[in-house]
Amino acid sequence: MLWMFAAPASEDALAALYAAHPDATLVGGATDVGLWITKQLQDMPVLIHTGRARELRKVRVNDECGYLEIGAAVTYTEAMETLTGHYPDLRPMMARIGAAQVRNAGTIGGNIANGSPIGDMQPPLFVLGASLVLRSERGERCIDIDQFYIDYGQQDLQPGEFLEKILLPLPSDGQLFRTYKLSKRFEQDISAVSAAFLLELDKGEVKVFRACYGGMAAVPKRASSCEAKLLGQAWNEGVVERAAETLTENFQPISDWRASADYRMQGARNFLRRFYRESVGGEDTRLDTQAGRTQA
Repeated sequence: MLWMFAAPASEDALAALYAAHPDATLVGGATDVGLWITKQLQDMPVLIHTGRARELRKVRVNDECGYLEIGAAVTYTEAMETLTGHYPDLRPMMARIGAAQVRNAGTIGGNIANGSPIGDMQPPLFVLGASLVLRSERGERCIDIDQFYIDYGQQDLQPGEFLEKILLPLPSDGQLFRTYKLSKRFEQDISAVSAAFLLELDKGEVKVFRACYGGMAAVPKRASSCEAKLLGQAWNEGVVERAAETLTENFQPISDWRASADYRMQGARNFLRRFYRESVGGEDTRLDTQAGRTQA
């Protein structure tokens, strides 16, 4: 069997190499792929590393287009300050992704392209309206992130096509954004359920509401029935409670060793209730990562 490892130094070289080897495994920080090899004993005869492609290592603010541009090979650590400078509520969630070593090696693009239903970055990127730029030797195309996931282990990627960068809209005034994660350990653990919410009000009524959950379906998924129940309604506890009950219309979570289906559903509803409480001035007990302690 032919074994090959390549680390092209440019995006063009990566596209050409992947076109020649469309069955190759692309690897960024290897925080998942490494386990496929060492724990699952999978054979991966052709590995292409994305981390040397200069264009995929860039993080920049495109003020003209109103986007943050995050290259697919940018690590969590490299993206942290830029992302949380514009969206401070990403910091508590990103601080819980693995440990420092994982954040130093793992890439945001790898987390998205891997397609795990319990990936940490997908729910916040869903509700923030992120787009994905996909690249191949044939050129580029751009799709909304919620069009990327088709089914478990299946993404909208054509042969020889890879994730080039993430486009994240800059925040606008009047948005309330929150992320949440439920896991057995506070740090260095995979989520049982995660969620992200974005809210805009107009004279006390819901103008924009987006909710996305991880760990509740085969792919990260928007809570469309919940969103529809809230849109145009007064933002109050009764309406939120009725919206929480609609989550069963969009999600039928499974039971596994991380959590039961009932626990996941209860957690998903409680995240929405918590978001409401925080939005009206309720206590926020999430980790204060600046101070290194939990807020009282």
